[in-house]
Amino acid sequence: MAVTSYSDVVILFVGIVLAGLFLFRDQLFAAPKPKTVGLPAKETNGHGNPRDFVAKMKNGKKRLVIFYGSQTGTAEEYAIRIAKEAKSKFGLASLVCDPEEYDFENLDQIPDDCAAIFVMATYGEGEPTDNAVQLMQNLSDDSFEFSNGEHKLDGLKYVVFGLGNRTYEHYNVIAKQVDEHLTKLGATRIGERGEGDDDKSMEEDYLEWKDGMWDEFARVMGVEEGQGGDTADFAVTELSEFVPEKVYHGELSARALTKSKGIHDAKNPYAAPIQTSMELFQNTVDRNCVHVELNIEGSGITYQHGDHVGVWPSNADVEVERLLCALGLHDKRDAVIGIESLDPALAKVPFPVPTTYVTVLRHYIDISAMAGRQILGALAKYAPTPEAEAYLRNLNTSKEDYHSVVADGCLKLGELLQLAAGNDIKVLPTPENTTAWNIPFDIIVSSIPRLQPRYYSISSSPKLNPGTIHVTCVVLKYESTSDRIPVRSVYGVGSNYLLNLKFAANGETAPLLVDATGSPAAVSAPTYSIEGPRGAHRDGPVYKVPIHVRRSTFRLPTNPKSPIIMIGPGTGVAPFRGFVQERVALARRTIEKNGPDALADWGRLSLFYGCRRSDEDFLYKEEWPKYTEELQGKFQLHTAFSREPPYKPDGGKIYVQDLIWQDRAQVADAILNGKGYVYICGDAKNMSKSVEETLARILGEAKGGSAEVEGAAELKLLKERSRLMLDVWS
Repeated sequence: MAVTSYSDVVILFVGIVLAGLFLFRDQLFAAPKPKTVGLPAKETNGHGNPRDFVAKMKNGKKRLVIFYGSQTGTAEEYAIRIAKEAKSKFGLASLVCDPEEYDFENLDQIPDDCAAIFVMATYGEGEPTDNAVQLMQNLSDDSFEFSNGEHKLDGLKYVVFGLGNRTYEHYNVIAKQVDEHLTKLGATRIGERGEGDDDKSMEEDYLEWKDGMWDEFARVMGVEEGQGGDTADFAVTELSEFVPEKVYHGELSARALTKSKGIHDAKNPYAAPIQTSMELFQNTVDRNCVHVELNIEGSGITYQHGDHVGVWPSNADVEVERLLCALGLHDKRDAVIGIESLDPALAKVPFPVPTTYVTVLRHYIDISAMAGRQILGALAKYAPTPEAEAYLRNLNTSKEDYHSVVADGCLKLGELLQLAAGNDIKVLPTPENTTAWNIPFDIIVSSIPRLQPRYYSISSSPKLNPGTIHVTCVVLKYESTSDRIPVRSVYGVGSNYLLNLKFAANGETAPLLVDATGSPAAVSAPTYSIEGPRGAHRDGPVYKVPIHVRRSTFRLPTNPKSPIIMIGPGTGVAPFRGFVQERVALARRTIEKNGPDALADWGRLSLFYGCRRSDEDFLYKEEWPKYTEELQGKFQLHTAFSREPPYKPDGGKIYVQDLIWQDRAQVADAILNGKGYVYICGDAKNMSKSVEETLARILGEAKGGSAEVEGAAELKLLKERSRLMLDVWS
């Protein structure tokens, strides 16, 4: 065999290398590709940084960005309302933003021909809403730098509308702070700062503010009214093809529809079984107060004393029927509809779809709210008769007539449409006795706000009741006061929904009553679809309530040696029942660990509670003595019964503030020497103010001064140190 020479091997190797170079020449000698910058996935797909609102404004040709600070949804509704008006008046597109979803470093980059609008609610005791906390921190923090490297917003044009309640001490403080911060940063406000008062009429405050603001807006922005058009926000389509299992019949989330597991919160409420329900009033001739215990075992829901529970009600059956008839949809109630937003940046579909007409009216929009004045002008052109059109247009333009008819009459939209058409609003509505209006359903969806949960202070402690949430709810029922329409009974949605559930859970029949005119009515309260969508809120004899928990800062101090003063007349006592239970649970553990004298150095818990009569509406009457015994006298209940003796020397009624004054020496000592904590819960309009005035008088006198100077200063200091806390409502 021939032996291969060294030169042959070399030649063979070189040949192979050359062949390889030829075959892979494109890969080896191609120009290098540019390196890919590590952008977020969404940006590389052409969608931009999802937290960059300026880029979204530019891409969508939006000249307005509207931020809303909203806790219950009202501020968001007004933000969308402003966006719609900007579009209809001037043809300007807006980007409506939840501030929690955006970064604010580039707030200084808003173009010169654009403006920012801030619709800000004040929550609790002068606090920003949860979704506006970061925004407020960025505006107030001098060390926070915008993209210009400074804490300045020179050239930014802005509008502010605040939502608050004048019965609270810190009325509209967040809107005021936003205005002050922006002015300090060099920004320029357009028009006056708007301030809506929920205690009187947020609607009227908004209407009075907006016209002047829009006039100034047009001047500053260089736009003319009339450039917009009367365009719809949504397209509503009746569907002939659909998957029945995917149609929403009142479910509030996709997880509820598919019955899949997940976290339960405001976006996915938990259907909590009613474990116990009972009437708390001893006399129920004209009033009710229900106590409901909701089972949360296995739900993953937790709570602390002082938290709130949000109850998701449905609208009353009679109001659903009324509006179905008034809209000419009675025979199409179960038709499946799809709803699409024509401008998702302006108006998102406010509830899950596909759904049905009746579901929207029953579960998703607040048809039980009083009809707003501004909506009436838009609806008038769909009136069935010239007389009905004139009736609505007058109410739309006349503030005085609107108040005397709609506000004093507490008229819902369905009732108002009936009244304008000459129908009898006192009889049960049917297609035969209700004139149909040709109002497009997309206008109804656009104009009526989303049905929101009703919040109640939780009246239990998880340490004594770890598997249940207790609700104490007075049932709202009152008479309309207008002298221009028939007097009617008006029912609160959430409380009467709970009353219905209490009747059903206990197998009770709602008692008959006589209405305001003396005519027999069907039942003591309107009826509701309490079995829920697809019967999901009933399991045999057990009924369920959709709920979620909202956290609160209304808390006891951790040290039980601190004296506690609690003022809560009526259902204002609810959180204090939880407070006392919290201390009872701690006392049991402390005594078990340290012996029978373990509570000797504990501070006293004093509860000042008031109601009408001891034999009529004394809440949890049988429980308080048991708590006093368990806490070895460290808990003391002070009661004021306004409609039974003893009365004041002048014959006046005794209220909780009078009890506090009677006990002023101990109250002053607990606060000033014992470093105690004061909690007030209940009516903000009258009770809370009177209690604070009495406390200022007590503390001013104890300090050797006056209520106006020393007393007020001491109250301010207590609030700043979170030793005076309020959970009040109007």
